[in-house]
Amino acid sequence: MSRIEVREDRCKGCLLCTTVCPVEIIVQSERFNAQGYKVIEVKDMDSCTGCASCARMCPDMCITVYKTAKAAKE
Repeated sequence: MSRIEVREDRCKGCLLCTTVCPVEIIVQSERFNAQGYKVIEVKDMDSCTGCASCARMCPDMCITVYKTAKAAKE
């Protein structure tokens, strides 16, 4: 399981991240940031694979992907 964090103040709503997400969980929100851009949001964080394609594609570096450590087998 992974977590995606979006810096909405930097997002320009270009949607490049949505085109590379293999599980299609990143969508454009109805919210606007202070600059007047519609920001992106993650619609199903539990489905994130942690591939970080969205973060690599973002030209404004507003996406950070945090990968959680897998639980050790007992």
